[in-house]
Amino acid sequence: MIRRDSTKCSLFVRLQRSRLVRWAVGILVALVLVLVSVSFMLDEPLRNSIEKKMNQELKGYSARLPGLHLRLLDLSVTLKGLTIIQQAHPAPAIAEFPILRASIHWREILSGRLVAEFVLDRPKININLQQLRSETANTVPLKEQGWQRAVQAIYPLKLNSVKIHDASVSYSDRDLKNPLVLSHLNLQASNIRNIRQPDQVYPSQFHLDTAVFTNGRATVDGAANFLAVPHPGINGHVRLENIALDHFKPIIAKSHISIQGGLLHASGDVEYASNLKSAHLNDLVIRGMNLDYIHSKRTAAAEKRRVAQLKQTAGKLHNAPNILIHADQITLTDCTLGLVNRAASRPYRLFISSTDLNISNITNRLAQVPAQATLKGKFMGSGTTMATIQFRPKKQGPEFDLYIRLEKTRLTTMQNLLRTYGDFDVSAGIVSLVAELHGKNNRISGYIKPFIKGVQVYDKRMDKDQGIPHQLYERLIDGAAWTLENSQHREVATKINISGTLGQPETSTWQIVVGLVKNAFFAELLPTFESNGNRGKRP
Repeated sequence: MIRRDSTKCSLFVRLQRSRLVRWAVGILVALVLVLVSVSFMLDEPLRNSIEKKMNQELKGYSARLPGLHLRLLDLSVTLKGLTIIQQAHPAPAIAEFPILRASIHWREILSGRLVAEFVLDRPKININLQQLRSETANTVPLKEQGWQRAVQAIYPLKLNSVKIHDASVSYSDRDLKNPLVLSHLNLQASNIRNIRQPDQVYPSQFHLDTAVFTNGRATVDGAANFLAVPHPGINGHVRLENIALDHFKPIIAKSHISIQGGLLHASGDVEYASNLKSAHLNDLVIRGMNLDYIHSKRTAAAEKRRVAQLKQTAGKLHNAPNILIHADQITLTDCTLGLVNRAASRPYRLFISSTDLNISNITNRLAQVPAQATLKGKFMGSGTTMATIQFRPKKQGPEFDLYIRLEKTRLTTMQNLLRTYGDFDVSAGIVSLVAELHGKNNRISGYIKPFIKGVQVYDKRMDKDQGIPHQLYERLIDGAAWTLENSQHREVATKINISGTLGQPETSTWQIVVGLVKNAFFAELLPTFESNGNRGKRP
C-alpha cells in the first residue's frame, strides 16, 4: 500500500514538473513571438528615424536607407541597401552597403564595457576623379563632415569592432569604363575604443587582404589608434604581389609617361601618426615593364613646373624631423626605359632594353652609407651598357659619382637623332662611350669620351631621293669620317670635359647632368665629322 502511494506521489510530481516546463516553454515562445512582432512593427519608424538623423549629420553627402530590421532578441539592427551619395556629384553613389549589421559586442560585456560591433557584407565603395576633386576643394574639414555622428545614429553604442566581408573599392580617373578595382576585400579591426591595452601607442589590431586588379594581391597587418587626435594613427606591414602596372596607364599618362606591361612585387612598413610619418620599403621588384617619358613642346611648361614642385617637395622632405623615407632595395628586371623627344625637328626615341637596375639605400636623411645603383642593359637594343652611381643627399647640394660604359651601339638605330642634330643619316657604323661625372658642393665635373667606328654616311640607295646639295654634304661628312678613321686607327675618338654649376633652383640635378652631356656630345663630337669640309646647314 505504501509503495502504491509513493508511486502515485512520484507520478504526480513528474506531471507537475511537465506542466511547469510546458508553461515555461509556452510563455517563452509567446514572448519570442511578441518580441518578433514588435520588432517588425518598429522597423519602419526606426528606419525613418535613422535615415533622417544621418542626413542631418552629414555635410555635403546624403544617405538613403530603404530597409531595416530590428531584432529585440539580441538587440541588433540590420540595415539593408544603405547608400551614400556626394551631393555635388551624385552618380555613382560613393558607398553602397547591401547588409550592415550593428549589435552589442557581447565579448566585451565580460570586460564590463557596453560597446558595438559592426559587420558589413559585400559593401561597394566607388570614387571617380570628379568626386575626388570636389572633396579636395571642400572647405569643411573631414572631422566636421559628420561621419562619426552619422555612424552613431545607426546604433547608440560606441563602435569597438568592425568586420568587412567581400568588399570592393573602385576608382575611376577619366576613363570611367576601366576603373582601378580592389575586390574581395576583407577587413577586421578590434579594440577601436581602446578598451584593452589603453596605454599602448597603437592598441587596436587590424588585418586587411584584397585582390588587386583581379590577379594581384595585397595584405596589410598592423596596429592602430583610431581615436588619436587630430587624425587616427596607423602602423602596419604592407605586402603587394603580382600587381599589373598596365592598370595605372590613365593616371601615369598625366605625367607624360607611357607604360606597357610590368608586374610589381613589394613589401614594407608604414607608420602614419601626428608626430611621425614613416615609409620603409624593404624591397620593390618590377619585371617586364616598358616605360617611355614623352617630351614635347606642348608639355615643356608643365615639365618645368613639375621639376620645380619636385625640387621644392624634396627640399621639404630632406632631413625633415618627423618624416622618414627609406628604401632598402629597388629592382627593375627585364625592362625597357626610353625617352621620346617630340619637340625635336625630327622626333626620336632613345632607350635601354633588357634593363636590370638595382638601387639600394635610398633615404631622405643624411646616411653613413650612400645610396647606390647599378644598371645593365642594351642601349638602342644593341649597345652593351653598364653604369654605376653612388649618391648622398647633402644640405649644400647632392654628392654623387657616376660611371658609364657603353659598347658598340649601331648608329643606324639613331637615325632620327643624327638627322636632328647633324642633318645627316648613316648606313653603317658603331658608337661606344665612357663617361665619368662627379658632383660635390653644388658643382659637377668629369668627362665624356665617345668612340665612333666604321661610319658610312652617304649611301646611293638611301639618298637617291635627296637633293644634290644634301648628297654632296653627306659625301663630305663621309669623307671626313673616313680620313679621321684612317689617321686614328679606323676610329674617331674625342674626350669632352664637362663642368658646371648645380645652383639653378628651378632645375633638378639630373636635368643639368643630362643637359651638359647632351650639349657636350652634340656640340663637340658631331662637328668632328664635318671638320674637313664645308658644313651644310644644321637645324
